[in-house]
Amino acid sequence: MKRIFNSTFLLVASLNFLFVVSGCSKDKTPDNHVDENCTSTISFVNQIKPLIDQNCIGCHGPSNSTGYTLTNHAEISTHAAAIVNAMRNEGGFQLMPQYGPALNDTLIQQFSCWINQGKMNN
Repeated sequence: MKRIFNSTFLLVASLNFLFVVSGCSKDKTPDNHVDENCTSTISFVNQIKPLIDQNCIGCHGPSNSTGYTLTNHAEISTHAAAIVNAMRNEGGFQLMPQYGPALNDTLIQQFSCWINQGKMNN
């Protein structure tokens, strides 16, 4: 009886471990999935502006002293290269959002695709 209990416990513990490990990944946004080849058109109004509003506007709004105001298409598209470098913590830019955590890969890829697609105001 004790051997069956130990086997059952080991099986349950192993399955729990697999569920936990398989559930852990950095990128958890299937609704916003963007393929790496950027074949889906990225919408400024529906994807980029909400991304900026949710993650950047707190520090980069109309009354900031950061040097970057990101409230409209013109400002965001003008600073797009700096924004994506900050999202990636590359090119000498500090990781943004400041104090992290970093944005997930899907959101960064969306922003990068939007740049590659010509930074459309759509």
